[in-house]
Amino acid sequence: MNPADEIVLIVDERNQEVAQVSRRVMREGCLIHRACYILVFNRRQEIFVQRRTMSKDIYPGYLDVATGGVVLAGESYELSAKRELTEELGVRKAVLARHFDFYHEADNNRVWGRVFSCMAEGPFVLQPEEVEDGFFLGVDAVQLMAATEQFTPDGLMVLKRFMAENEAIF
Repeated sequence: MNPADEIVLIVDERNQEVAQVSRRVMREGCLIHRACYILVFNRRQEIFVQRRTMSKDIYPGYLDVATGGVVLAGESYELSAKRELTEELGVRKAVLARHFDFYHEADNNRVWGRVFSCMAEGPFVLQPEEVEDGFFLGVDAVQLMAATEQFTPDGLMVLKRFMAENEAIF
């Protein structure tokens, strides 16, 4: 199926379900939708950074600190997170820790997100349609890199909040 034809869940400003439409209609109308964000760490507490393919419908070619994506109609955040981990990285048995929900709004993106994290070492089987490449990097190095490279703004916001709420770990 063409990703633009996937049926996604549309929500309102309070994250209440209101409709189900194609991804294409969601993007064209900048409709509020749900998405899952999974921060993938290794044992050295480095985060997996992936480069999005140029065919992505939003932020093509950008670096992203989160694996994840749009919640499809009929899915929970948790099911979406498990599906996205399997599709994008080939990770099937990771234990997901739930962290927080948030609302993010940019010119071309309005999303209610739920953040998860997991531990996975790789090697990963990257989904060629969505992930061009990826690598583990220390969180401090990610923050330095973000000053000169294009990262997804919602992903950086998620990482900043995650780090603030878990500073004792890092």
